[in-house]
Order: sequence, then C-alpha cells, then structure tokens
Amino acid sequence: MELTYYGHSCFLLKTGDTGILFDPFISQNPLAKDIDLKSIKADFILLSHAHGDHLADAAALANQNNAKIVAQPEITGWYAKQGITEAIEMNIGGTVKLHSATAKMVVAIHSSSLPDGTYGGHPAGYVVQAEGKTVYFAGDTALTYDMKIIGEQFAIDYALLPVGGHYTMDASDAMVAAHWVKAKNVIAMHFDTFPPIKVEKETVSETAKKSGKALQFMEIGQTITL
Repeated sequence: MELTYYGHSCFLLKTGDTGILFDPFISQNPLAKDIDLKSIKADFILLSHAHGDHLADAAALANQNNAKIVAQPEITGWYAKQGITEAIEMNIGGTVKLHSATAKMVVAIHSSSLPDGTYGGHPAGYVVQAEGKTVYFAGDTALTYDMKIIGEQFAIDYALLPVGGHYTMDASDAMVAAHWVKAKNVIAMHFDTFPPIKVEKETVSETAKKSGKALQFMEIGQTITL
C-alpha cells in the first residue's frame, strides 16, 4: 500500500489497483504548483467537508477518472446538481466498501459550507482499512473525545492529522489525538498553505518527540510505502 502527498490535506492512498484520494486541493494551492493534476489516478474521492481548500479539484478529478465522490449527502447532492452523479453518499458512523478496502466515516469538529454558501453537512474523518493496515484521516478537526472511540474500535497504523492550528488542532493537540487513537505512526497535514497555519517544523517535531510519537512531514509529491 502506498501513500502520496499532494499538499495541504490531500493524499492518495493506493491499495492494489484502487486509488483513494482525500480532499483534493491542488490546482489552487501554490505550494503544489509542480503537481500535474492530469497524472492523478483515483477511483474514489473522499471528502471530509465542503470547504474549498478540501474539494477544489474534486469535480475535475471525478470527471477525469470517472471516479466516485464519497461524502455527506449535502455534498453529493450539490455535485449532482452539477451533473456529477457518480457518488457514494454516506454519513457519520457508516461504512462503505471501496473495492477491496473499507472506509468508515467518523466524527470531526469543524464547520462546513459549500462554495455557494449552502450547508455542507457535518464535517468528518475517515478510517480506511486495506491490506491488513488501518489509516485514520482526521480531516479538519479540533481535538475531540470521540477520538478515543476510534482508538477503542481500531488498531490505527497511520494517523493523518492536522498540525497547523488556527483553523484546526495544533501540534500539541494532534499528539494528544495520536495517543487517544493509539496511532503507531503520525503524518502531518494542514500546515503552511496559508499564513495563519504556517509552522516551524522543528518545533512541531520536538513536540511530537516529547509526546513519544513518531511524526513525519511528507514532501509534496512524495510517495511512501505503508
């Protein structure tokens, strides 16, 4: 299983021949200017919530790949009005099959509105299981006690957690979250894209070290094997 980082909170998880893309925000992200959108192959596009910095490229990539958008009914319904009907609507607590993988939608604490200002449903994260591994994509979220439930229900191998603060939890809260979900490994996201979420990576890494967690900052375009 491979994980590729495309900046901000966008990752592509590849398991077998299946590509699972999280929160595509690439073409409008200056930090991801070297990423060729047309090169991205995805079968499913999982959206955590409706803010533009998490779904900006969802329509283009869905059309390009004939991929299914996986999201809350408010979001899939919004895309349906634009003619994108290849979708899997779900809600928090639900689990769906993504070829050989499964994805459970879990709680995130944030806000959510679509580009036209309409309500985007309750924000969420996902727990994806494939090839004997479990990956928790937290989405945009504050620290919440619901994360303890995730740690009780799953053995998390990798937690993809926001560390930028301001709009989400910061590194200190992310490390608490990592303990609560009992993650073996932590990968940082939602940092540096905008001035309010710029971080000092050395400081964040030191925070993680003090908490006893292994934290990784992936480079944009980097692929690792999980």
